[in-house]
Amino acid sequence: MKVSVSQTRLVGPPVPQEQFIPEHLFFYLEKGVMSGYYGHKTYTLSSGEYGIARKNRLSKQQDIPYDGDIEKIIFVFDEAFLKAFQKKHRSEAVRFNATESFVRIDDRSLVPAFIQSLKPYYNEKGQIDQEFFDIKREELLLILLRLQPTLAGIFFDYAVPEKIDLEAFMNMNYRFNVSVERFAFLTGRSLSAFKRDFHLIFGQTPSRWLVQKRLQEAYFLIEKKQQKPTDIFLDLGFETLSHFSFAFKKQFGQTPTALARQSKIPPASIE
Repeated sequence: MKVSVSQTRLVGPPVPQEQFIPEHLFFYLEKGVMSGYYGHKTYTLSSGEYGIARKNRLSKQQDIPYDGDIEKIIFVFDEAFLKAFQKKHRSEAVRFNATESFVRIDDRSLVPAFIQSLKPYYNEKGQIDQEFFDIKREELLLILLRLQPTLAGIFFDYAVPEKIDLEAFMNMNYRFNVSVERFAFLTGRSLSAFKRDFHLIFGQTPSRWLVQKRLQEAYFLIEKKQQKPTDIFLDLGFETLSHFSFAFKKQFGQTPTALARQSKIPPASIE
């Protein structure tokens, strides 16, 4: 089977490589299959499909292996660009009632034609030259608003998250590998208010609680669900297997691999 190679063309300013979406993103999948977990729901895109991942949401994305390359184009609609666009075109924000974190666009004509029009603008690195960033982003945004005018309610809404139930939010989202500052922002709090409220609810610091919560879940998944350490550490918010193993041993006195053997997971599956 051919090994899939993943290629991403990013149009717009760079975005942090983390499980948080700070700006609206337009995804177009040229080849392959990809899956994204946005707002507690999984969305899958196949070749030729596209949509918008809304900002200020937690997300996990992965390319699904298949016999072929994976190619995607991502347009970043950052707030500065959107405000300039709105001023130029006198666009008004309308109410967008849907709460989905990923919005699919149902069109088989204008958007595919636009994607084809990008080809002359790619440089030798397969990226669009920076001087064409805003021109092509403006063109795409005009197309999207023509296809679905209510999208203005997403793009031109610059409000920050409102204060929400911190305990419920953290118990639902502790697996996401984002900073404490991001968690504070998403719960509608300053960092100092978040830490104060967090200690009142959980009795410890956010960083310590997150590690312990993730490790407890890891122990359960290995011992009770027979899952391999190598299959769960990323999903639980650990960046590397070595960091996960070190923290696990410090917490429980044994490595996750040792627990897996003790739980009678086949040795060949552990390594």
